Amino acid sequence: MLYNNDEETRLTNLELIPQRRLNVKKVAIFITSVMTCFIILVGSFFISYNKIQGTDDNTQYASAPVEEDVSSEASSVPNEEKVIKSQHVQIATHSAEKIKSKFIPEYNENAQQQIKDLYYSTEKLAYLTFDDGPSATITPQVLDILKNEGVPATFFVVGKRVEMYPNLVKRAYDEGHYIANHGYTHTYSQIYRSVDTIFEEYINCENAVRAALGIEDYRMYLFRYPGGSAGGRYADLKNQSKDVLNSYGVTFTNWNCMTGDAEGKNTVEAQMAELQATMEGDDAIIVLMHDASDKQTTVDSLPSIIGFLREQGYSFRNFYDIF
Repeated sequence: MLYNNDEETRLTNLELIPQRRLNVKKVAIFITSVMTCFIILVGSFFISYNKIQGTDDNTQYASAPVEEDVSSEASSVPNEEKVIKSQHVQIATHSAEKIKSKFIPEYNENAQQQIKDLYYSTEKLAYLTFDDGPSATITPQVLDILKNEGVPATFFVVGKRVEMYPNLVKRAYDEGHYIANHGYTHTYSQIYRSVDTIFEEYINCENAVRAALGIEDYRMYLFRYPGGSAGGRYADLKNQSKDVLNSYGVTFTNWNCMTGDAEGKNTVEAQMAELQATMEGDDAIIVLMHDASDKQTTVDSLPSIIGFLREQGYSFRNFYDIF
């Protein structure tokens, strides 16, 4: 019986061998099919992804419509840097790489001399500058005109007003304009109490701009003394403060041309006449204007100012050229 059982077991095992071989073959076919499908699926995914990625690279701002009615000057800005926000075109917010390489001013030890040299330049350059802002009503209109005309400018901002309207400072910065320092209060009795208070006003304004831009290490390097850097009852104090500011890497600038918008020139015709009178004899001009809340005539005059300077062969610059 034992032998017969063993024989019976051996026969049974032999009968199972073909079936097991058949099962292994089926499993192999199944695994091969699965792997083939997986490879095809992965290949299709990568092909589709690359096509989508290529499209995104070329139209990374296509989610917002591009304004069609822009000037020829404004159209020189790459299309991928134009998006509609509210009622005007803005350059897209800078990437971290752009901020580091282009839009954060860099210290220039020769800046003061280069600014002085502008007054003697024979190249027709126009630096449009706006003091005392930002303001809720005037600054947006100024920015709209500059954007439509494709003109860069420099804004000498007041720190207290920066804290009131940080979004306007951010907008001006995002649209490629230079943000410069005009003190914190613009109150002469506060600013010009001492050398220390002048420096304090500069630092407080710079901190306000840093907060508005969200860039902790942002430095402006450029200051415009309220009332100008020379003359007047505070002339000695201003001169003493220049060394202190210079030790911090700060350069100051005045102007050699103005529209008279802070001197009672309250019509477009009067501002145009003042501009032409004060620019006479100069090729490179730093134009003083204001974007405070009572300067609607400045807004009204600005297109004519830009058009006139273009007709005279001027190129528009801001102080990113120096810093």
